[in-house]
Amino acid sequence: METVLLYVLGVVILALGLLISIALHELGHLIPAKAFGVRVGQYMIGFGKTLWSFTRGDTEYGIKAVPLGGYISMAGMLPPEKEGGKPRAGGTGFMETLIQDARLSDAEKVEAGQEHRTFYNLAVWKRVIVMLGGPFMNLVIAVVLYAIVLCGFGVAQLSTTIGGVSECLIPAGSSQSSCTASDQKAPAAEAGVLPGDKILSIGGEAISSWEQATSIIQASAGKALALEVERNGSTVQLSVTPALTERYVVGQDGKIQTGSDGKSLTEEVGMLGISSAYEVVPQPLTAVLPAVGANTAAIVGIVANLPQKLYQVAEAAFGPQERDPNGPMSVVGVGRIAGEITSLNTLPVAERVQSILSVIASLNVALMVFNLIPLMPLDGGHVAGALWEGIRRFFAKLFKRKDPGPVDVARLLPVTMVVVVVLGAMSLLLIYADIVKPVSLF
Repeated sequence: METVLLYVLGVVILALGLLISIALHELGHLIPAKAFGVRVGQYMIGFGKTLWSFTRGDTEYGIKAVPLGGYISMAGMLPPEKEGGKPRAGGTGFMETLIQDARLSDAEKVEAGQEHRTFYNLAVWKRVIVMLGGPFMNLVIAVVLYAIVLCGFGVAQLSTTIGGVSECLIPAGSSQSSCTASDQKAPAAEAGVLPGDKILSIGGEAISSWEQATSIIQASAGKALALEVERNGSTVQLSVTPALTERYVVGQDGKIQTGSDGKSLTEEVGMLGISSAYEVVPQPLTAVLPAVGANTAAIVGIVANLPQKLYQVAEAAFGPQERDPNGPMSVVGVGRIAGEITSLNTLPVAERVQSILSVIASLNVALMVFNLIPLMPLDGGHVAGALWEGIRRFFAKLFKRKDPGPVDVARLLPVTMVVVVVLGAMSLLLIYADIVKPVSLF
């Protein structure tokens, strides 16, 4: 019962974190919009029926029934068809009618005498700032959360304390999984090294990192080394002789390297039969931005290869293939991950909190990247429209032509509808896949 409650708690915490992130995203649009004098009719979290709201000034703030996003309603998102003109009342064709209806609906938000408070009348750079305010807020949230995770909690790293001592050395590629009575004892076990010993020096060289200790040991096969360790507050002097043993070649990414024939590469190095204990080390503030950058690059990689990634998700959802743990997930899948984290009783509470904060930070990076895609109705689409308008006006002024006026983004409504349909289909596919074949931590 306790595990179930912890699982539910994880889902609830993630949902609240996502709602707060969405609220702050919309606040990132609201603040500059109001600062530039745009009339904002609504600031809403969620969609559908309004559950609760209040009005301050000319803006209604509230919460709606379906908590799957949020929005602010700015006057004049769609400019008139002709500069200073009114929305056209005539026209034929489904799309033309749809565009006209959108113009009329948007024009109703512009009160008489308040045309100067419309979004389309803002300078290009002001519109860019308003639309980038949301993604920028997600970036700020991610940076703050990463700072808490990395600097407040820290990162698990290899320490100079010995975590385990093997009874024997098993060469790479051996089918043997445990030591037998006939196996020779590992050099460390034979020398009396114990788990918990902290390495102070090897061969007279002071040790400051596990990587340094490993490098000395691997290069000293068959050579007796003086080993100084700290044990229970006292210094203990030992003598060890690394044994020449075959091991797999591991790359900087932590993966076993393979040759041109596809077989795992091995090498002969000196080994003692010891492993490091991990310790949580708080990171400096300088580690925060690189971590956010690495996460951003990973999300950009997923978005850039989204068609292929979605095809792989579909293959896994409707076939025997396994899901890619680094592929796209819906909020349902992320919620499951959060539930697994909080219900894992073997992890200390601090590590579970750290993991949940990491998930929410990564979600904010994903929201930032996704909203910057230059397609309507995403923020990036509005930014692209404003920049295109700026380019047109620049060249019109350069060649002394008539000001072309605002870009008619209403004409992009068919593209917007296609994007909405595609995003909806993508969401349904990911939700289905996260139900029938979820990504699991274990």
